[in-house]
Amino acid sequence: MRKRNKELVAASPAQREYVARYYRSKRLTRCCQLGFLIVLLAYWELAVRMGWLNGFIFSSPVRLWHCLVEMLANGELLHHLGVTVGETLISFVLIMAVGIAVAVLLWWREGFARVAEPYLVVLNSLPKSALAPVFIVWLGNNPKTIIVAAVSVAVFGTMISLQTDFQETDPDKIKLIRTLGGKKRDVLWKVVLPANLPGIVSIMKVDIGLALVGVIIGEFLAAKAGLGYLIVYGSQVFRCVRVSGRIALCRLVS
Repeated sequence: MRKRNKELVAASPAQREYVARYYRSKRLTRCCQLGFLIVLLAYWELAVRMGWLNGFIFSSPVRLWHCLVEMLANGELLHHLGVTVGETLISFVLIMAVGIAVAVLLWWREGFARVAEPYLVVLNSLPKSALAPVFIVWLGNNPKTIIVAAVSVAVFGTMISLQTDFQETDPDKIKLIRTLGGKKRDVLWKVVLPANLPGIVSIMKVDIGLALVGVIIGEFLAAKAGLGYLIVYGSQVFRCVRVSGRIALCRLVS
């Protein structure tokens, strides 16, 4: 804050006015986001209390808060949350590692890319939730099945997107490296990967959410712990407040 104030003092009046408008706009955006959330929660609570929504099915913010406090007190929520977060992080790392490695291979071997492309498109279009029971038969009812199900949700799309980005790298820069005597590995490390770093970061933002979705899908079918397990358990014993709370928590985690 002190450094920013010094910079504002040294800046011209026009620059100070622009920076002040920027921070006012940023604060206004945050206030609007918070206000919308408060209004939404208030309307939800009011709708349940007035009977506009079925409280047994939709629960309410107050009930969710009491459920959260109860599960935090007995340690149940932290245990299941830790399991889901751990599986999500492992799946995310595998998705990015495999996706980048295969995308580099497809860029390096164009003939192989032409052969593999239709198969990748078909694999990416498969309904991953339908594959989860197959993974259970292959791998058993264990965390490995959940991780494989989560990886399958995003890895093929990551491969296709990264391969497309790699192929669209600025050809003039590649020609420059070639003219200076660079090899294909020099093109990869000095042009292709640096130029596509923003795209890789964007894909990472999407994949972390898809990894969580895949983990939840896997926990629906093959888990003894985790947020997906809690959602299924809550629906089976008709404790809908737990189901709503776990869904909201999944959204916050993603």
